[in-house]
Amino acid sequence: MTNFVALMVGIFIVAAIVIDMVLFGPDHMIFLLRRMEELIEWLAFWR
Repeated sequence: MTNFVALMVGIFIVAAIVIDMVLFGPDHMIFLLRRMEELIEWLAFWR
């Protein structure tokens, strides 16, 4: 992955998060982050 592609992917992810928070509010993002934390802990168990 080149630096340009990595930068574009990063910008896309940040833009998606900002749009999600503007349209649906921060409660939605907090729920998703908590679920992601549970997934990471579950995956760490299988490591």
